[in-house]
Amino acid sequence: MAEEKTQKIKPEDFSRYERARIIGARGLQIAMNAPLLMKIKQEDLEKIKFDALKIAEIELNSGALPISVKKPYPDRKDEPLRKPSGKKIHTKEMEELEVQEEEEIAKEGEIMELANPEDEREESEESDY
Repeated sequence: MAEEKTQKIKPEDFSRYERARIIGARGLQIAMNAPLLMKIKQEDLEKIKFDALKIAEIELNSGALPISVKKPYPDRKDEPLRKPSGKKIHTKEMEELEVQEEEEIAKEGEIMELANPEDEREESEESDY
């Protein structure tokens, strides 16, 4: 197993999605009367109108939240990159192949024509009987 490196992540290192998730979860806890993790003056609480999300954001920005976000990274491979194998096709050859394919498609496919309303009436009349 690879060793997990733990390092302190600053609040500004979180992505906006991680920030939203953390603030939302902590705001819900505060709204459900969870104790605040830092002392906030009564004046400041009145200024933000006791908004649970604002309090959670203050706690996150101050680093008071004991939270960890696991960011898994892919395993590192030390082998060198390989060049794709196969025959290289030059531009002229590629153009010739495309022309051949287009000709084959034109031979096999049918050219669609616009339907005449009279033809459709005849077919519908025949199917009625």
